[in-house]
Amino acid sequence: MFEYPIVWEWLSFAVRWLHVITAIAWIGSSFYFIALDLGLRKAPGMPAGAHGEEWQVHGGGFYHIQKYLVAPERLPEHLTWFKWESYATWLSGFALMCIVYYVGADLYLIDQDVLELSSVQAIGISLASIVFGWLAYDGLCRSPLGRSSTGLMIVLFAILVVMSWGYTQVFSGRAAMLHLGAFTATIMTANVFAIIIPNQKKVVEVLKAGGTPDPKYGVIAKQRSTHNNYLTLPVIFLMLSNHYPLAFATPYNWLIAALVFLMGVTIRHFFNTMHQGGGKLWWTWGATAALFAGAVWLSSFPAGEVAEEQQAAMTQTQQRFAAAAGFEQVSETVLGRCSMCHAREPAWDGIIHAPKGVVLETPEQIAANAREIYLQAGHTNAMPPGNVSFMEDTERRAIIDWYKDAMAGKEQKS
Repeated sequence: MFEYPIVWEWLSFAVRWLHVITAIAWIGSSFYFIALDLGLRKAPGMPAGAHGEEWQVHGGGFYHIQKYLVAPERLPEHLTWFKWESYATWLSGFALMCIVYYVGADLYLIDQDVLELSSVQAIGISLASIVFGWLAYDGLCRSPLGRSSTGLMIVLFAILVVMSWGYTQVFSGRAAMLHLGAFTATIMTANVFAIIIPNQKKVVEVLKAGGTPDPKYGVIAKQRSTHNNYLTLPVIFLMLSNHYPLAFATPYNWLIAALVFLMGVTIRHFFNTMHQGGGKLWWTWGATAALFAGAVWLSSFPAGEVAEEQQAAMTQTQQRFAAAAGFEQVSETVLGRCSMCHAREPAWDGIIHAPKGVVLETPEQIAANAREIYLQAGHTNAMPPGNVSFMEDTERRAIIDWYKDAMAGKEQKS
């Protein structure tokens, strides 16, 4: 019989794997088409309506690509659509957020030191903020401001900075970064689902009817596609940030996130300008390096002192693990083998912040992280890394017995 935490961990792994694969497919096609679009050149003898062409070599052959800015005179028999990569990326990402942050809300989503919330309240705020992101963005794009690419991008950046700060006032640092990524990624996928693909379908319908498509559909779709291109790199950083406490567990994590968005703009501007034939703007790399140095500097500020009121009552789940047989022995093991790194002020040389932001210094913290302790240091020997603190087999066995006793108590109550 499979154990629940093991099955759940593998489910998380499988969905994360799917999310990474689909994201690679989406990002790859997005980067390719932006580069292709910027590299198009006028050439004599092109068909009527063709905007530009490009010759490419790959896989032992040559490709001759032509783009029609609005549409060709007649619809081709075979038409390939690029949309499922985007949809699958968002759906798998949302599923992963449900598995990790919604099911594990008490551990990963909520930080009672930041704001006292119930799981239902936190999940509600999470969903509402993501929906708000799309509505606000789409409204701005449709407003008169949408006609100014520069003005629109400045306002959008301001919104992202405000949301970055706002998330840190509601959720844990880890969840705040993740939600800013989900906020942005939802805008990107909604662009594909609600704007780009529908506009392309309108063009196809007009062609089928023998009419001439309105150029505005292509202009609008191109604007949203360009936005997606510039937002991609920051989203990747935000999705990976939960592995790096220096990014999410410092006082100025929201400013670090803001700098990351600017880095995404400078890097993409370099490549987009190069693909367009505008030369290589090496200054953008200097600007990116300066922004990165700013993020490193901001991460050097230590977290503030913990308030005295922090010792809040344990949740029911924490109480169950704290009451299980062997908790005292497990606590001694964790404090002796793990807390030199998993502390607010780690004692291990070279570690500034607790790995993944997991602090194991109090009974409440140990009980709250019971599943991870069981999986990382009991069922497997992933922790401590290289067994640098010499955790013994009997101690690992005690962790397993303690966790199973707590889970057995849960089953008896249910």
